[in-house]
Amino acid sequence: MSTQRSHGLGAGEGRFRSLWSATAVPPPVTERLDGSHTVDVLIIGGGFTGLSTALHLAEAGVSACVLEAEEPGWGASGRNGGQVIPGLKYDPKALIDMYGAERAEPLIDLIGSAADTVFDLIEKYRIDCQPVRKGWIQPAHTPALLGSLHERAAQWRERGAPVELLDRDQMAARLGTQAFAGGWVDLRAGSIHPLNYVRGLVAAATGAGARVYGQARVSSLKRVNDTWEATTERGGRVRARHVVLGTNGYTDRLWPRLSRTVLAANSFIVATRPLSPELDRQILPGLEVASDSRRLLLYFRKDSQGRFVLGGRGPTSDPDSAADWAHLIRSAERLYPALKGLEFEYRWAGRVAITRDFMPHVHEPAPGVTIAMGYNGRGIAMATQLGRAIAQRIAVGKSLPYPVSPIRPVPLHRLRHLYIGLGVAYYGLMDALA
Repeated sequence: MSTQRSHGLGAGEGRFRSLWSATAVPPPVTERLDGSHTVDVLIIGGGFTGLSTALHLAEAGVSACVLEAEEPGWGASGRNGGQVIPGLKYDPKALIDMYGAERAEPLIDLIGSAADTVFDLIEKYRIDCQPVRKGWIQPAHTPALLGSLHERAAQWRERGAPVELLDRDQMAARLGTQAFAGGWVDLRAGSIHPLNYVRGLVAAATGAGARVYGQARVSSLKRVNDTWEATTERGGRVRARHVVLGTNGYTDRLWPRLSRTVLAANSFIVATRPLSPELDRQILPGLEVASDSRRLLLYFRKDSQGRFVLGGRGPTSDPDSAADWAHLIRSAERLYPALKGLEFEYRWAGRVAITRDFMPHVHEPAPGVTIAMGYNGRGIAMATQLGRAIAQRIAVGKSLPYPVSPIRPVPLHRLRHLYIGLGVAYYGLMDALA
């Protein structure tokens, strides 16, 4: 395994090599923030949420700038599995039960079309991120779960989504493994090279008139009369009437109590060298993406060069040795015994922001401040979609089709590593008993 630094985007503070950073297009040149600036909207965080917000504001003629602590895509947006999946953890009927039909219907429309927004932006701005839209497969790891997955598919089918039910043989043909009892496929979904998508959003946003500043960590944010003023560690200042925070799993203490509303758990990913022609024909021959029915799910796909990419949960601390990924390699070999002995060229990790209710959170804790975070592993589609919705709310006063909630810290958040460890053990047991 290479320990080459990965252009500032590698996992474990750059000690292990990320496939996405190693195969990315060159990063766009971002400006350095010097002096004082005034814009309509200040966005803190240069990932999917922030860049989508900036792009859609700029398209509407609203001046916006993004302040990113590292470089755009350095956090979760550049370190995920590249799966573009619509929807949330909850099915439409569950959302109606939670919020009532009047509030739930706009939300269901929002989440159901989230992948459309991603692929529409890629097409509109010709973003070079290897988009593939062949669908997302959710296989049942035990026969007992097959009924609930088919019910999920039926709910989306009733709303016009292009979905298909898969029996055991059909699933085996799609995935190239006999490990699953069946499931369903959602053809709205697909995959991208996530870091290239980030860099394409930067180019699109700046081309539309937004400003994007890298190496601009915000050290203070305060109210000054009727505006907000952000100061960076290097002394730059930005004033704006509206602020959007989109820092997700890398949220710090900039806004009081915000970082304590999520559990930032590491998601670990491995990728093989390109598969042989024989294995390439066997494993995911239709180029769908997949994530299984486990609570501690495995998600997997192939990239544009035929590598097998698999991710899942890992240690709560940042990785410091190759052993931190060994469980994923064992999982890959159990799914596909033919992978045994094949070199895994890349290993990396990134933080997934998990909320108590497994829903993304939108907060408006003060006049002119909007926060969106907590995507629970569905960040590519949902963060892009929420960024668009937030921009429309700011630019034209369109009502936000997503529930706004108060900031509620997780009780005893300082014990978060214990929470995550206990949760992993509990969910692992539930998966084994399912």
